[in-house]
Amino acid sequence: MSNDFSHLDDTGGISMVDVGSKRSSVREAVAVATVRMTPATLKKLVDRALPKGDVLTTAKVAGVLAAKQTPTLIPLAHPIGISSVDITFDLDPNGGAIEVRSIVRCEAKTGVEMEAMTACAVAALTIYDMCKSAEKGITIESLQLVRKSGGKSGTWER
Repeated sequence: MSNDFSHLDDTGGISMVDVGSKRSSVREAVAVATVRMTPATLKKLVDRALPKGDVLTTAKVAGVLAAKQTPTLIPLAHPIGISSVDITFDLDPNGGAIEVRSIVRCEAKTGVEMEAMTACAVAALTIYDMCKSAEKGITIESLQLVRKSGGKSGTWER
C-alpha cells in the first residue's frame, strides 16, 4: 500500500514521507485567494477607516507568520527553512475584491506549496477578521496553488 500512497505506511497508517535521500533544490510556490466584500467596505479598508487599524499590513504579517507555522498546522508537512515569503494584494475597488497572492521560496528537499497556501489563507482570514465589523457577508474564494517550481517534478502552472 505504501508504494501507491506516499503518506501511508505498510500497515495503512499515516506516515510522513522520508525525504532524506532527495536532493535539495531551489523551490518556489505561488498561491492566490480572493476576498470579496462590498465596494463600500473596501473603501473603508483603503481609507484605514476600520476600527482594527491597518488591515493589509496586518494581513501581510499574519500570512508570513502562518507560512512559518505550516508544519505545526498541517500534520504531515515537513519543517523547512523558508528563504522568503512575500504577500501582495491586488485591489479592485469597483468590484469590492482583493486578490491575495503569496510567494514562498526555499532551498530544500521538499516543496513549499503548503506554506504558500497557508500564508494566503491566513492573510485572507485576517482581512475578514479586521473587516467583519463593517460587513459580515465577506467571502473568501478560490484558494489555490497557481505555480510551483523546483524538485524532481519541475515546474507546474495552473
